[in-house]
Amino acid sequence: MKLYFSPGACSLSPHIVLREVGAKFDLEQVNNREKKTKSGVDYWTVNGKGQVPVLEFDNGERLTEGPVIVQWIADQNPSAGLIPPAGKPERYRVLEWLNFVTSELHKVYAPIFRPTTPDAYKDISRENLSKRLDWLDPQLAGRPYLMGDQFTVADAYLFTVLRWSSRINLDLGKWKNITAYMDRVAARPKVHEAMKAEGLVQ
Repeated sequence: MKLYFSPGACSLSPHIVLREVGAKFDLEQVNNREKKTKSGVDYWTVNGKGQVPVLEFDNGERLTEGPVIVQWIADQNPSAGLIPPAGKPERYRVLEWLNFVTSELHKVYAPIFRPTTPDAYKDISRENLSKRLDWLDPQLAGRPYLMGDQFTVADAYLFTVLRWSSRINLDLGKWKNITAYMDRVAARPKVHEAMKAEGLVQ
């Protein structure tokens, strides 16, 4: 398998999950601005959407969309416990969290990164993010991870997206449960390993 990634982008989420399950995989770095891989391949030929991540299988087939990729990885490695089995109520809670991160957080950060987005719209996006984090913070009170004691694919995604806060000058410090959560996830050996491989930490 090969994961196409850009350092610190949403592809960090499946990167973390691959390491958490102990998968064997290669990494191919993508320059998101130039849409070229480090080896010189036109990334548009890899993913017509132009976005990371892409998980490429040994038979050449490719899977896109981070929340789907992490589910696939977790389902192939059930003993890792990163997603409950189909039919279990807890599984749909994990999917609920994945959808929340995708629609209510990830897509709200995105326009703030674009230089063409009007400043007034960026301010509105930051305000919306703050409201979502006001709701999220108490959800994490008294629990190590989103689902309680068990780290899941939803945690890999939430951690990845919330890491972008410093890039948009959004201080997470006012949300004490979120801050503690971020420190806890960052301290996981496989999370640290993934970030180090992407050059995000020493």
